[in-house]
Amino acid sequence: MAQKKRWNEFSLVSRWRIVILGIIQLGLQFVALRDLAKRPAADVRGSKSAWAAASFINFVGPLAYLALGRARSTK
Repeated sequence: MAQKKRWNEFSLVSRWRIVILGIIQLGLQFVALRDLAKRPAADVRGSKSAWAAASFINFVGPLAYLALGRARSTK
């Protein structure tokens, strides 16, 4: 079994990729949770608490909420 790499064993490019992907993940989660908090429950498909929990699944959760969890407004 391969040993886990330590942070200082990654190349500089790999470290930057990890940091950038982490920032994107946190940004998506922030947007999803903020929208979920401000949106009325009637405008959310499913349970707000379930979507909040799903937002912690890397990339998939926030993107799923933003694409599928919000009901289309008829305004």
